[in-house]
Amino acid sequence: MMKLAYKTALAPMAGFTDHAFRQICRECGAEMMYTEMLSAKAIHFRDRKTAELGELFDGEPTGVQIFGSEPLIMAEAAEKLATASYDYCKSKQIPLTIDINMGCPAPKVANNGEGSGLMRTPDTAEAIVREVKRAVTNIPVTVKMRIGWSEDAIIGRDFAVRMEQAGADAITIHGRTREGRFSAPINFEEMRRIKEAVSVPVIGNGEIFTADDAVRMIERTGCDAVMLGRGSLGNPWLFAEIRAKLAGEAFTPPTDRERIETAIRQLDINIADKGEKMGVLQARGQLSWYLKGIRGAAGARGALNTANTRDEAAAILRSVIR
Repeated sequence: MMKLAYKTALAPMAGFTDHAFRQICRECGAEMMYTEMLSAKAIHFRDRKTAELGELFDGEPTGVQIFGSEPLIMAEAAEKLATASYDYCKSKQIPLTIDINMGCPAPKVANNGEGSGLMRTPDTAEAIVREVKRAVTNIPVTVKMRIGWSEDAIIGRDFAVRMEQAGADAITIHGRTREGRFSAPINFEEMRRIKEAVSVPVIGNGEIFTADDAVRMIERTGCDAVMLGRGSLGNPWLFAEIRAKLAGEAFTPPTDRERIETAIRQLDINIADKGEKMGVLQARGQLSWYLKGIRGAAGARGALNTANTRDEAAAILRSVIR
């Protein structure tokens, strides 16, 4: 049985969990991280941009998440990613796990039978896990799911049992239905039922914005670890804060200056990876999260969205430091 070597993980988030943000989260205490979700079809059709999203760096403790609805194509993509042998792959680092996305609520994904759409077709979901497990023999295969499609179709317990029987080595549960998206209350009771029904490790996900949220998730569900998504944006120190809370240790939050300098470091990593023009463009939306809660930063957020150079973006960020 797979044993988790971590208590906190960074969730896969499209447009956010690129190498730069993963590096910052790692420095701030994240023990496990995931790439942005990758389309299995895009890997199959040798898409360069998708391949670049799956590239791993510097021995980082990172898994790769894939999405799709065709078992054989999912298995093909998983095998290539698990062996770093796909087209345009520049890195030979092997991911720690292959994660199968069964939770994304985005209409263009779910309505295509992918992501959380797989919760409406459990036979297909089970077939995907079986084929991916057959193809991937060197690292664990995990599943990230929700508790169901809608409030009148909460099937999380039975679905998770089937995924375990198909070979899933661990399961991450987002405690909402697909219809609940990111706004409905977390259903801790169903999450606990899932945890009690399976023998593989369970990671809890959803509405974790503070260390107290993480403790509540663990206490109410019995989950083995927590996965942070939106709560980590602009606050990568949350990983260290949660670990301190669980250990009964004190935590010193970052100063505004430390927050801004961390944002600039993330910008610089992005530029090193992608060049100044693309690095600044792609980082702008990420960096504005660091300004949240800083007095007088509203104007800076607007200005940051139009920055075109590294120096311009850095100057805007530093302008909020009093």
